[in-house]
Amino acid sequence: MQKILFVGAGSMAEALIHGWIEQKVIPSQNIYITNRSNHERLVKLNESYSVNILEDNAFISEMDLIILATKPKDILHAMERIQPFISPNTAVLSVLAGIPINTIEEGIGKRPIARVMPNTSATIGMSASGIAFNAQVDDYQKVLYLQLLKAIGIVIEVEEDKLHAVTALSGSGPAYLYYLMEAWEAVGAEFGLTKEIVRELMVQTIAGSAAMLQSGNEEPNVLRRKVTSPGGTTEAGIHALESNRFNEAIYACVKSAEARSRELANGQ
Repeated sequence: MQKILFVGAGSMAEALIHGWIEQKVIPSQNIYITNRSNHERLVKLNESYSVNILEDNAFISEMDLIILATKPKDILHAMERIQPFISPNTAVLSVLAGIPINTIEEGIGKRPIARVMPNTSATIGMSASGIAFNAQVDDYQKVLYLQLLKAIGIVIEVEEDKLHAVTALSGSGPAYLYYLMEAWEAVGAEFGLTKEIVRELMVQTIAGSAAMLQSGNEEPNVLRRKVTSPGGTTEAGIHALESNRFNEAIYACVKSAEARSRELANGQ
């Protein structure tokens, strides 16, 4: 894929641009960006990554891949704007939460379309992505899509309907962890620890725990029990989480995000 156009220039677009350039997957001169109205944002990305600002919509016909990265509420207008200029051979990759493939087909025609939900850890090559394809994606094109996404983390193919759950889990997941870090820093401050000390300790704790899970040797509940000595400090903390309905809060968090993804699919 020689030329790639990002339609939309928000955080996810920047994460992918940064990750692909950093991992030397796509040279910056092959990446083009456009959005509806925020030219200052385009200039910032141009200055940061040396990508091209699309100045003439007619040039869209030369693109090999178009990445839809607008806000979900803006996608219909965006597709209406670019549809007259898209070549029949141009493939599409959507990173839009909730927007189904059939909506994209209605907006810009049936063509090879992949719908993916990465996360912003793509910036450092550690995204966790779920992907689904339409019937027009052949085996060769599927390999190209997967190679692009594997270059910035892991990618798992799922049925399109399951992307709502992927969105709620790994797509939104980084925000949940950052929110947890904010809470740890706040309680650490009550004990007189600086934010820097708490962050260093807990980032390493998260990384170490993730590595233990990634080894795949033991299930999470087994690892948890190994840390939780009877009558010890961890047990006291776990009891507090249970008393405050921690599991229920996690369920509500993910189910609310999944439900919102479905609402977006229905244009709500």
